[in-house]
Amino acid sequence: MNYLGVGISPGNVVYHGTDLKVIDRRVRVAELVLRCLICGFSLLAALLIGTDSQVKEIFTIRKKARFTDMKALVFLAAANGVSAAYSFIQVIRCVVGMVRGSVLVHKPLAWAIFTGDQAMAYLDVAAVGAAVQSAVFAKLGQTELQWMKICNMYGKFCNQVGEGIAMALLVSVCAVVLSCTSAFSLFRLFGKNKAKGSSGW
Repeated sequence: MNYLGVGISPGNVVYHGTDLKVIDRRVRVAELVLRCLICGFSLLAALLIGTDSQVKEIFTIRKKARFTDMKALVFLAAANGVSAAYSFIQVIRCVVGMVRGSVLVHKPLAWAIFTGDQAMAYLDVAAVGAAVQSAVFAKLGQTELQWMKICNMYGKFCNQVGEGIAMALLVSVCAVVLSCTSAFSLFRLFGKNKAKGSSGW
């Protein structure tokens, strides 16, 4: 053993290997939990937005507010639908990997997962940002452009939209955290302590 700390004793090798297994297990559990949350919240947000409508009778005219009247809400519902489908596929991959006891060691697959998670995070954040801006206009109006406050007339519609946006915001937060997790899983493959000789995805 080198007294300068350059050498490695067998005891250190065993410790680091065990430590990596513990970290890998925690990362995989955290990833699975985040993907399940994203899948559930995305599906709920898409349902809340996609099923939202309200009929209002003004004098003798019946007007119906639907989520399709605001393109930002259409984008939000579609983005959350895509996010739910993607997360469901990734949940299956995670469960299969945990059952098989495999470790993610293949760089091409790690790059693909990292890229997909980044794309979903950007998509979710962009959809929430557009929907929040439209919701603010619907709630407060814009007097300079003569846009009226529609939430005064369609209260139920706006409340359900707000619930959908809240769920989508949770999806965005989870997606950002998940993208950091997948980045960690990818870039640790390039480190000195990556597992060698492991079989898996």
